[in-house]
Amino acid sequence: MPRSLKMTVLLLSLCCCTNCKLRNKEDVQVGSNAVITEISTPKKIDHVLLVKKPDTVAIPKGMVWIPGALFQQGAVKTDKMAMDHEKPPIEVMVDGFFMDATEVTNKEFNEFVKATGYLTIAERGIEWEELKKQVPPGTPKPHDSILQPGSLTFKKAKSPVANLYDFSQWWEWTIGANWRHPNGPKSSIDGKDDYPVVQVAYEDALAYCEWAGRRLPTEAEWELASRAGSFGTIYNWGDNEAVLSEKANTWEGKFPIQNTKADGFELRAPVKSFPPNAYGLYDMAGNVWEWTSDWYNANYYKEIKGKNATLINPTGATNPFTPNNPLAKEKVIKGGSFLCSASYCASYRVSARMGSSMDSALEHTGFRTVATIAMLAKK
Repeated sequence: MPRSLKMTVLLLSLCCCTNCKLRNKEDVQVGSNAVITEISTPKKIDHVLLVKKPDTVAIPKGMVWIPGALFQQGAVKTDKMAMDHEKPPIEVMVDGFFMDATEVTNKEFNEFVKATGYLTIAERGIEWEELKKQVPPGTPKPHDSILQPGSLTFKKAKSPVANLYDFSQWWEWTIGANWRHPNGPKSSIDGKDDYPVVQVAYEDALAYCEWAGRRLPTEAEWELASRAGSFGTIYNWGDNEAVLSEKANTWEGKFPIQNTKADGFELRAPVKSFPPNAYGLYDMAGNVWEWTSDWYNANYYKEIKGKNATLINPTGATNPFTPNNPLAKEKVIKGGSFLCSASYCASYRVSARMGSSMDSALEHTGFRTVATIAMLAKK
């Protein structure tokens, strides 16, 4: 059941109640063109790092090759906006892989739906008997007019907000909002084939991946791809925030009241509206958040750092953990969106991360897929 609807039910219920040193190169085996960045503690690693794409393997249409690397995942020292759950950086080794050059578009998702008849979570009917199992005991049943398929959509605030942690001030449950109608039933994706598909929950993204013979990236893969060789910088283009409006679709102005549209867009932008990073990937900063396969655990970086280990092709935390909601099961999303601003979250930074409930779909969240040499060999 969408967490967005669960939040709405809870709000209604409350209202009813009352209210570094360089690693020794001989310690690491690499394929070719290896990238060795600043690493904290030399240690022997029994792994051959896949860096260069084998000449016998063709690049799948719409994808680019991401060279493998040994690097520091997480916040860089110069990042003043870095949050605790991005720290301390951890040492990872990630083999090369293929990644979609753009976020999955409306056109691509529509082809999947036409081929399979798939119905996204935001389009499915809602059963109160199932929903009440996921909210506190005694929560009154909302009116049937509320228990309708839908999702969360963004709304501007009419006046300055004092508490930017209270996201209910700019998100609202909208019946009829889904991937075909991302801003509500009166909105449409007609003529927007090249826009990123949104209002897709984690389950929806997985279904697309299975159909396409792909998978979602891990957080480590996503960060390696976003950096595109720019290790040690805050953004994937360097450290200069002054060029943000030229590099990404984000929120300029006072969030969530006024967007000056300095980058040319107020909401989502068509893919490839901004320059690609050095690997040829578009919108790795801003536009829409992107699902990864990792569990969101606020303590993940600290726990890994404490083990003083180099992770090889890490798949993230073993268990999810969200401090303000210990029962939540969230996945990591990366990249930020058109709603990210310096005054709010600045999540267009490479190391920025956030947890999102697996059954929630929002108008600022989409995804892109990856494929490995091994996956292609099975086809």
